[in-house]
Amino acid sequence: MVMKASNTTERVIQHLRTVAATQMPGSRLPSVRHLMREFAAGPGTIQRALDHLVHEGLIEAHPGRGTFVAKQDDKERWQAADTAWQNVALGEGRFEPDALQAMVRLPPSQSLPLNAGYLPPALQATDLLKAATSRALRRSGYWERMPPEGMYQLRAWFAEGTGGAFDAREVTICPGTQSSLAASFRALANVGDPVLMESPTYAGAIAAARAAGLRPVPVPIDGMGVRPDFLADAFRTTGARLFYCQPTFANPSGITLASARRQKVLDLLGEFGAFLIEDDWARDFQFEPPPPPLATDDRNGHVIYVRSLTKCAAPGLRIGAICARGPALGRLRAARLTDDFFVPGLLQEIAFELVSAPNWVRHLRALRGALRARRDGMVAALNKHLGPCELAKIPDGGLHLWVRLPDGMSDVEVVRRCVRADILVGAGRDWFPADPPAPHLRVSFAAIVPEDADQAVSRLASVIAEIQDVSVGVVHSA
Repeated sequence: MVMKASNTTERVIQHLRTVAATQMPGSRLPSVRHLMREFAAGPGTIQRALDHLVHEGLIEAHPGRGTFVAKQDDKERWQAADTAWQNVALGEGRFEPDALQAMVRLPPSQSLPLNAGYLPPALQATDLLKAATSRALRRSGYWERMPPEGMYQLRAWFAEGTGGAFDAREVTICPGTQSSLAASFRALANVGDPVLMESPTYAGAIAAARAAGLRPVPVPIDGMGVRPDFLADAFRTTGARLFYCQPTFANPSGITLASARRQKVLDLLGEFGAFLIEDDWARDFQFEPPPPPLATDDRNGHVIYVRSLTKCAAPGLRIGAICARGPALGRLRAARLTDDFFVPGLLQEIAFELVSAPNWVRHLRALRGALRARRDGMVAALNKHLGPCELAKIPDGGLHLWVRLPDGMSDVEVVRRCVRADILVGAGRDWFPADPPAPHLRVSFAAIVPEDADQAVSRLASVIAEIQDVSVGVVHSA
């Protein structure tokens, strides 16, 4: 079920922000009852506003005592510490947190989030999750140890979604796609190995590959997906045995691998004895029926299939799956075991109750309709303010649009200035495994209702025009 966001909750959040800004740290904030009277709202609405601000770190909640303005850190204590020695001890790191932090950071309430990587609260399966949680809690044993590979019924559900490519015995439950990718990169390659990646591709996959000590190698794409000729050259020249690919509604480009290229890609895997990690993250966000997973046409264990429930349900439902067969399955399960033994049983029970309920299909249907309307609104606004030539592809699914910036413009500078204009957008360079060939922005439409799209893109266009005007002025002065 798709629900509208509460304007009252937003008004309470803004009010408490103002109050907190004028009070000393540790000051008591108005009580829940007081806020209920002032805003003519129920306790649930007020609690959602308080939870939001607690999560941001702006206020502190003490049950039985009330809510208070959060205390500031003792800056003198931290400034007195000398941690410079850690740079020597740690050496060169493999983790690149900036792009990932930008994706998961909670947006300020007044901003227009064009960088959203998850569904906004209005589109999440919140009510269904409440009901699923209630049913799961009636069962016993959910606090017990779970099989490392996961709950059988949930594995069977993921297997069914592969179109017969895998059965339940070949599925391993993971806490979301990011964990699945991290385990796959560690299990299927060794430190220092090359890993082929579409260019551009998912920033989280690039970060996970580098964290595993692998060397990302870009393979160019066009409007039909990865180029088989370039892929063959990359396999041949690098000796790579691993290729990460998003054949359906790729993030960020929105491109789906063309039917004419699917078998060619699979043939190359057999020719070079390689694995393909198929990240099928957006299948539930289809506006037009996509092709089946590549895994359905693979019988010899070349394709490792990854899918998640997190994106289409709610960010807090960290549930995904890796599907594989043969020795690779054992390697993947061993890699997962070293992470956290198993995904908590209660979370798996809730996930299964969610997807097995009749309302789940209705949720997906309503969700797709809402996302299509938001995509269309964003495309219309981009065409109006930036011109149709700036939008490389109108995807038939997913959450994102891939926008080309004028040559020579810094995407990082655009992002920085957009923050001042209360717009959040993703810098394109984060989505390239190597140096970007041209400047882009990843513009997400999921969190922007159609009536707000024009305002958001109008602000974005003003920022771009402002930068262009400065550049022209510099050229003329020279």
